[in-house]
Amino acid sequence: MINVYQNPVIPGFFPDPSIVRVGEDYYLVTSSFEYFPAVPIFHSKDLVHWTQIGHVLTRKEQVDLSTRKSSDGIYACTLRYHEGTFYMITTDVRGIGNFYVTAKDPAGPWSDPIRLPYGGIDPSLFFDDDGKVYVTVQNGAGLDSHIIQYEIDIETGRVLTEPRRIWDGDGGVWTEGPHLYKINGMYYILSACGGTSFDHREIAGRSDNPYGPFEPCPVPVLTHNKLPDHPIQCLGHADLVEDTKGNWWLVFLGTRPVDGRYSVLGRETFLAPVTWTEDGWPMVDNNEGIVQLQMSAERLPVPLTKPQGPVKIEIGEGFGPEWSALRTMDEERYQVESPGVVKLVGNEYSLDDEAPATFIGVRQRSVDMAFSSSLNFAPAQDGEEAGIAARLNNRGYLAFSLKRIGAETYLHLTVRNGDAKEEVKIPWEGGAVELKVRSDAKRYTCEYSRDGITWTEMPGEIRAEWLAPEVNGGFTGVCVGLYASGNGSQAAVPARFSKVVYTDL
Repeated sequence: MINVYQNPVIPGFFPDPSIVRVGEDYYLVTSSFEYFPAVPIFHSKDLVHWTQIGHVLTRKEQVDLSTRKSSDGIYACTLRYHEGTFYMITTDVRGIGNFYVTAKDPAGPWSDPIRLPYGGIDPSLFFDDDGKVYVTVQNGAGLDSHIIQYEIDIETGRVLTEPRRIWDGDGGVWTEGPHLYKINGMYYILSACGGTSFDHREIAGRSDNPYGPFEPCPVPVLTHNKLPDHPIQCLGHADLVEDTKGNWWLVFLGTRPVDGRYSVLGRETFLAPVTWTEDGWPMVDNNEGIVQLQMSAERLPVPLTKPQGPVKIEIGEGFGPEWSALRTMDEERYQVESPGVVKLVGNEYSLDDEAPATFIGVRQRSVDMAFSSSLNFAPAQDGEEAGIAARLNNRGYLAFSLKRIGAETYLHLTVRNGDAKEEVKIPWEGGAVELKVRSDAKRYTCEYSRDGITWTEMPGEIRAEWLAPEVNGGFTGVCVGLYASGNGSQAAVPARFSKVVYTDL
């Protein structure tokens, strides 16, 4: 048996995890912001090995992200299960606001949204044992960020009570991400506080009434905000689950900053065991409350028999659940024509635009990775391009492509770092090209080849920190994938990609 597991248990830009157990199965969702399909959903038997089984929001009728800016869209979700039905509640920021959807099968299909009128972000559902259903949700902003709560008819979404202010946190900024539980006859509220960066923490309160008042836990349940040299930072936004053995666990977000400064991977999903103190508080139970990259597996519900291996993602007969497009995924722009062969059609938008540019990718899971593809593309009009890209947002990305400039075709590299944009071009005589982007902790490199054997590196510096949210903002991490654009007009010809491979190195 394997005695340790590795954190994060879901690496890459998968923040704000929420978890539920149904029998011996565990299901987990994360936020997804401007990417579509939205709300990745995972399954596990042991809390460590997670398989993505799809997305919750897969239809434009459920959510339309076409006008969402970078790091808007779908914020933190809560996943719950009650009497044979799964519920996912979330916020479409700058869109329809708070809503929930339902499904009998967590792999879908999920229902159309039932909208809710109150609250800011991060709504949660709680099913009490007396039949009442509560929405617990963040409200306000900054230091006045607090938690409100009200009751609904879960079948219709009809509001049954006026919202009440129930939790102000510990006095820090951005009290958010609330979850309400009833454990051993007491109501517990967990929430994040301190903002999503290095002061992030998870705090708790308890009461004998679902509306409080809540006695605050004297210390955070989880934080590394006093440990600036620890390899894991920004811990918080947690959800509790009890396993089949009666042990308790927290899933939560965290980052793995390089040199303590930046992480292109964004906020990832971590796991830690929980112990209830003698006076009844849930506390992370590992090395005096400190979460490590390597954790003891002795208490897991199922013994580990295989290690957590590196990730390899390819394209088969269709886009697997790991793939997400930028804002929309129209079939006329994204097609798998045959096993392993993708056709993309660029539109007028580019990666500079906060608009549905043609980009489909996977989360970068490790700072050491490679993403490659063979590209068959003959751009026919000025500005038309297609290739591979690594994208944080519209202010931090690289795009490595074949591009038409005037009457000529070039191998073209664009690197965006905030307001600065550097471009490198090399004349290309035509024909297919193999493209590759590689990364390590400090930089990205782009290489090309005609035969897939001899590779040449494109000139120019691409610092990894330029693609990190700590430098260029937002709440996401890097996605790497396929890209096409007409740069101001609809593309005249499609681009075809084959041998698409993402690999952790």
